[in-house]
Amino acid sequence: MTESSTMQVTVQNITTSLKDKPGALLPILHAIQDTLGFVPDESIPTIAKALNLSRAEVHGVISFYHYFRNTKPGKNTIHLCRAESCQAMGGKHLENHVKSRLGIDFHETTADGQFSLEPVYCLGNCACSPAMQIGTEIYGRVSTESFDTTINEIEASA
Repeated sequence: MTESSTMQVTVQNITTSLKDKPGALLPILHAIQDTLGFVPDESIPTIAKALNLSRAEVHGVISFYHYFRNTKPGKNTIHLCRAESCQAMGGKHLENHVKSRLGIDFHETTADGQFSLEPVYCLGNCACSPAMQIGTEIYGRVSTESFDTTINEIEASA
């Protein structure tokens, strides 16, 4: 079974099991992303048909919420805080450095599949701004130098 057909079976199973819940679209999308790591574009027709929605309606919900992604995430997802405290403490400078260092923008994945970059609007680490999260680890007072050190360590252990 190909990866694509395995994904379609997974999408179909999730959609079938949740389609009768009130307001089923969001629970279906969350379940698909929790299982696959993203909501594949090819899943939209399956979801739309099961819920009697247009493809545009399903796509609109996916694109509206920053949480949902339609591309496979990298091995390591970097969540960079964009909240006011982090912005006030140099978050924009850090953001520019991160994007340049990785060669990607928000919602993208590096060509080698190692890193995805996602914005987040508070990590609850305001006293230690700017902050980022990689996997389950939260980093505070992140500088361009400490970011590079962290990325170098991750790359060396890969």
